Amino acid sequence: MSKFGKAQGVGRHEDLRFLTGQGRYVDDIAPAGALHALFLRSDHAHGQITGLDLDAARDVPGVHLVLDADRLEALGVTLGMKGAQLRNAGGSMGAGPERPVLARGRVRFVGEAVVMIVAETIAAAQDAAELVALEIDGLPVALALAPGGPTVHPEAPENRAYDWQIGDRAAADAAFEAATHRVSLEVIHNRIIVNAMEPRGCFAEWDKGRLHLCVNGQGVWNQRNELARMLGLGREAVRVTNPDVGGGFGMKAMTYPEYVCVAAAARTLGNPVRWTATRGESMLTDNAGRDLVALAELAFDADLKITGYRVNLVSNLGAYNSQFGQPIQSELFSKVLTGVYDISAAHLRAVGVYTNTTPVDAYRGAGRPEAILTIERAMDEAARQLGVDPFDLRMRNFIRDFPYRSATGELIDVGDFPRVLTRAREMADVAGFAARRADSAARGMLRGIGLATYIESILGDPDETARLVLDAGGGATLYVGTQSNGQGHETVYARMVAEWTGLPEHVVRIVQGDSDAIAKGGGTGGSRSVTVQGTAMRATVKVMVAGFTAFLAEEWAVDAVGFDGTTFGAPDSNTRLTLAEAADLARLRGRTDLLDVSQTTTLDGRSYPNGAHIAEVEVDPDTGALVMDRYTVVDDFGTLIAPDLAIGQVHGGVAQGYGQAVCEAGIYDDQGQLLAASFMDYAMPRASDLPMFGFASEPVPSIMNPLGMKGCGEAGTVGALGAISNAVRDALAPRGVTRVDMPFTPQRIWHWLKEAENVAS
Repeated sequence: MSKFGKAQGVGRHEDLRFLTGQGRYVDDIAPAGALHALFLRSDHAHGQITGLDLDAARDVPGVHLVLDADRLEALGVTLGMKGAQLRNAGGSMGAGPERPVLARGRVRFVGEAVVMIVAETIAAAQDAAELVALEIDGLPVALALAPGGPTVHPEAPENRAYDWQIGDRAAADAAFEAATHRVSLEVIHNRIIVNAMEPRGCFAEWDKGRLHLCVNGQGVWNQRNELARMLGLGREAVRVTNPDVGGGFGMKAMTYPEYVCVAAAARTLGNPVRWTATRGESMLTDNAGRDLVALAELAFDADLKITGYRVNLVSNLGAYNSQFGQPIQSELFSKVLTGVYDISAAHLRAVGVYTNTTPVDAYRGAGRPEAILTIERAMDEAARQLGVDPFDLRMRNFIRDFPYRSATGELIDVGDFPRVLTRAREMADVAGFAARRADSAARGMLRGIGLATYIESILGDPDETARLVLDAGGGATLYVGTQSNGQGHETVYARMVAEWTGLPEHVVRIVQGDSDAIAKGGGTGGSRSVTVQGTAMRATVKVMVAGFTAFLAEEWAVDAVGFDGTTFGAPDSNTRLTLAEAADLARLRGRTDLLDVSQTTTLDGRSYPNGAHIAEVEVDPDTGALVMDRYTVVDDFGTLIAPDLAIGQVHGGVAQGYGQAVCEAGIYDDQGQLLAASFMDYAMPRASDLPMFGFASEPVPSIMNPLGMKGCGEAGTVGALGAISNAVRDALAPRGVTRVDMPFTPQRIWHWLKEAENVAS
C-alpha cells in the first residue's frame, strides 16, 4: 500500500468512452427488433378502479400484448413485490401491505402503473393507450406527514406503517430532568427527487427457457432473486446484467414493477422487449428521498457538555414499503444519531406514515444526511441560545477516546475529530469572517457562516467476493460484486490490482454486473464499494501470490520464494519472474488452478468516515437571492486509494447537498398531483451556483478492514445540508429571522425577512 499511502492521483480509465459518447447504456444496447413497452398510469393519487376495457387497444396495428393485473397474474406472475417491514416498539410487526406490479382494484399514487402495452413502436403503443377505457373513482387522499387522515391501506390504521424506537428512553428522560440547559428545534427535511442522469430502463430476452434482464441498476443479485420468485423460475434460469449506469443514488438498487412486467412480456411473446422511462415518468415513479420532520432536543450540564439527546421522527413512506431495511430513514438515522459527540443517553422514536405521493420515499443517501442535519442544526441553535461559539461547543463535546460505543450501540473504531475541525477552521479562515461580513454589510448584503461536523456508518453487506483470472497474453480479468454508477470503480480496482501484483494497470479488465459471471455480490450502495470489495480483492491476490510462491519454490527446487510486489525471486539468485511470466510457466506445466482464484471476505465491523464542512453564504435582502461564496471541507476517509476520485465524490456530494438545501423540492397539490414533474418546475443545481471547494484530508486509518479505508460516496451530501442551513440561519439572524427551513429559495428567504421586519415594527 505504499503508493496509495502517498496519495497519488489516478486518471479515470472510463473517461475516454464516457466523454466521447461511447458509453454503453441500456437504451444503447437493446437487441435489434425489440418491442417497446409503455405503461398506462393512474392520473389519480387515490381511487377505485371501476372500469377497464382493453379490447380496442389490442386491435391497434403493431400491438402485440396488452396486460392488466388479472391477465398478468394469469401468465403465472406473482403480483406482490418485496416490501420490508419493521417491528414496532411494542414487539408487534409493522404494516406490510401488498404492492402489486400493476394496480388491481385501487390506485395509490399518481403514476402507478395500471396497464402495460407492448408494440412494435412507441407510437403504436401510445395510440393503443389512448383507446384503453380506464375508469377510476377518486378517493380522498392522504398527504399529511402525520398519522391519521384518509386510509391508504386497510392494513395500516391511521396510515401508521411502524412506530419504532432505539436507545434508552428512561436514561434520556432522566438526563433531561437533571439538565441545566435544554434546547429543542424542529427540522424539516424537504422531499427530493433523485433525477439520475440516466432514467430507469431495461430490456428482457427469453431464450430456451432462460430469462435475461439488462437493467441500469446497482447490482444484479437482488434483481435476479426477485425476478425468479415473481416469475416462478429457478434462480439458475435468470441472468441479470448491468451495463454502464448513469447515476444510482440508492434509488436504482431496488426492483421496480416495470422490470417484472417487461420480463413477463418477453417470456410470453418470445421476443425481446425494451422500456425506458421518460423524465416525467421517472419523477413520478422513482423512489424519492427525505420528506420527514424531526423534533430534536439536547440536554446540557453546567459545563455545556451534552448529557442527553432525543429525536422524534415522522417519516413519509409514500404509498408502499421500501424493499431494503424499511424504513431506510429510521434505520440509517439511528446509525449516526449522535454524530461525533460524546452523549451518554439518547433515544429515537420514529413513526412512518403512508401517503398518496410517490411509490416509496427512501433513498438518495437517506438516513445519514437527515441525522447529521438534525443534530448539527440543533447544535447551532444551542450555541445561539447559550451564547457560546459554535466551534467551541462542538470541541467541548467531541468523542475523544476510541473505540467508542455510542448511545445507540454503534462501535466507532477510530477518529480524531478535534484535528479535523481545527484544520477546517484554519482553511476556511474563520478568523477573517468578521471582516468579510462587514464588507458584505457595506454593500447592503447579509453574510453568514455555517459549520457541520459529520460521521457516517459504512458497511452494507459485510460480505464480498472477488475473482482474479490471469489471461493468456499477460492480462488479467477481475470479477467484482459491486456496480459502478459513475464513481470510477474500473479505475480504482485496476489500480489496486496493479499495485498488488505488478501487472500493468492497463491490462487489468474489470467485469461487473453479470449474475452469470459472478456468483454473489452485495452491489453498490452506502459507500461500501471500495472498502468491502477492496478487502476481498486483497485477499484474492494474497491467495494467488501464495499459490505461485509455492509453485515456483518447487519448480526452482528452493526452500522459499519471495514476491516484492513486482517479481518473484529466490534468495541468492538472479532468477526473477513477473506474475504474468509465472502464469505462462504455470500454464505450460498444466497448473491452471493457479490462474483462477476467488475469495470471499467478511468485514468484522463498520468504518466511520467523518469530517467538517464550513459554508459561507451571502444573501441579498432586497431579493432573497443567495450565493454560496465559500466552501471548505476537511475529511477523514482513512487510507485514500485514489485521492482525485475521492475529491470528485466530495464535490458531487456537496453539489447534491446544495441542491436540496437551496433549490430542490418535490411539491404536491392537495389532490396528490406532483407540481414539479419536469425540469421546468424542479430546480436542479448548476455549476455556476457553486464556488471552488477547498478540500483537505486528515486521515485516521480504520482498523475494521485491512486496507484502513472508510468510504466517501455520500460524505459531501451528509455534511453539506447542515453547513449550508446553519450559514443561512446565521446570515438572517441579525434581521430577526428565528427559523429557516430548506429549500432556501429567494422567495422563501425574502418572505422570512419581511415577516421579521413586520414583527420588529
